[in-house]
Amino acid sequence: MARTESNMLPLGTKAPNFNLLDTVSGKKLKLSDVYGEKATVVMFICNHCPYVQHLNKEIAKLVNDYTDSDVNFVAISSNDVEKYPEDSPEKMKITAEENGYDFPYLYDETQEIAKAYDAACTPDFYVFDANLELVYRGQFDDSRPGNSMPITGRDIRSAIDAAIMGKRIYKTQKPSMGCNIKWK
Repeated sequence: MARTESNMLPLGTKAPNFNLLDTVSGKKLKLSDVYGEKATVVMFICNHCPYVQHLNKEIAKLVNDYTDSDVNFVAISSNDVEKYPEDSPEKMKITAEENGYDFPYLYDETQEIAKAYDAACTPDFYVFDANLELVYRGQFDDSRPGNSMPITGRDIRSAIDAAIMGKRIYKTQKPSMGCNIKWK
């Protein structure tokens, strides 16, 4: 596993559109299908990454905590499944069920969407405002596997709360860190 940081897509970037298979429902979903009226959170994750596994339950809790707030969440896996079969769409569905994901978990087979978002690692988090303009990109919080820091979601929660209130985030945004996306 190569420890990789986010590329930090420029703030204000419009959310790139997509049309990807949701491994949970079996339907193709576009950005407009997962748009949240106050905020849309796009997460690049995968099944096998220990950094994602470290956060799985807290990601599910985060989504649950914002159920009634006009914020929608979507996760995308862009890994090469030929080299990493544990990230296959069939196994993505199992992972979603086992971790209580209450959000679409999309498969980016061509990796074009990861490139459009300039995603570099798993997990990689993006918060877009009501206009689908990027207001946050970076880490969930300071917790990492083995560093003994509690998982709070402080960074991403702060970004989502600001987006809900229509405020800009002026504090320093720390890149996420995790396994590199497994490019073809």
